[in-house]
Amino acid sequence: MSDTYTPPKIWTWDQESGGQFANINRPISGATHEKALPVGEHPFQLYSLATPNGVKVTVMFEELLAAGHSDSEYDAWLINIQEGDQFGSGYVDVNPNSKIPALWDRSGDKPIRVFESASILMHLAEKFNAFLSNDAMVRAETLNWLFWQMGSAPFLGGGFGHFYAYAPEKFEYPINRFAMEVKRQLDVLDKHLAVNEYLAGRDYSIADMAVWPWYGALVQGKLYSAAEFLQVQEYKNVQRWATMIAGRPAVKRGVMVNRAWGDPSKQLLERHDASDFDLKTQDKIADTE
Repeated sequence: MSDTYTPPKIWTWDQESGGQFANINRPISGATHEKALPVGEHPFQLYSLATPNGVKVTVMFEELLAAGHSDSEYDAWLINIQEGDQFGSGYVDVNPNSKIPALWDRSGDKPIRVFESASILMHLAEKFNAFLSNDAMVRAETLNWLFWQMGSAPFLGGGFGHFYAYAPEKFEYPINRFAMEVKRQLDVLDKHLAVNEYLAGRDYSIADMAVWPWYGALVQGKLYSAAEFLQVQEYKNVQRWATMIAGRPAVKRGVMVNRAWGDPSKQLLERHDASDFDLKTQDKIADTE
């Protein structure tokens, strides 16, 4: 075990934090360069990347279109966070927090900016009266799990994911601490899904769209290569739920949008029309999972 770190009286930023994303981490906000965002022809302009937080929103758009909401057509533009696209002036205008995803809703008289993935999901659900029940009890349960995800996933991503997969050095204490918390969270989900088909009960909702890209990917062995380490096979009910959602055609399309790594047949760097998912690609994704 390394020597104990003694924090200084005043913290100063005098070196990079290290790890895979060191080049984009800094203690200040705002634009680093002038760069306008592209704008397509559709009412909704999404600027994103197919990380779990980005996938939430592309899945939502594809589900809306699959449900017949033709006025939810969108353009999805790739934001390369490794190259610092999120610090361009146009992006900072739509999201001053410089994280993905971010959305311009241009469907009304004045453009509305929407950032934070849960905010985007709620905005779209309320706009189209879809995937968020009007029944008070079901709506509350949906929002319970939506905000559970927003509060819980940082322990999985920035906590466990960082120290287990991305940190320049592996340290026992933070890995053990966050592994314990992630397994506790999986246990919470597993017990709930033992008596519920979806997170809010019988109906698929924005809560499922928010939680699945993180915890569904984790139990299916697609996040941090940590499935064996965390023994995710123990969570049978989360496995059942994750497999069910992964099989939805709109989800299969959504996970491809703004994806810039892995199997090229499962990538769609930008999405501007349903025809961007050509027949050859559709055949391939129909056989996945």
